[in-house]
Amino acid sequence: MAGTKITVAHNGPIRVEGDFEVLDPEGKAFSFPGRTVVAFCRCGHSANKPFCDGSHKTSGFADHVSARELPPPKPKL
Repeated sequence: MAGTKITVAHNGPIRVEGDFEVLDPEGKAFSFPGRTVVAFCRCGHSANKPFCDGSHKTSGFADHVSARELPPPKPKL
């Protein structure tokens, strides 16, 4: 299986490329034949959620992204 690369854009979407599957809450797969790249909306304004339609460009969405280390997960009780 090929790797998957996820890139979070400044002021824009989350881009996923490579080998991946996207499922809805019931487990049904979205179909996007021939695509190896999709972008997910982060601004909340896309008319095609969960996918990006470019609405972040006109909605005023701003979020500068910097890589960082996340804290370890809390233990499950």
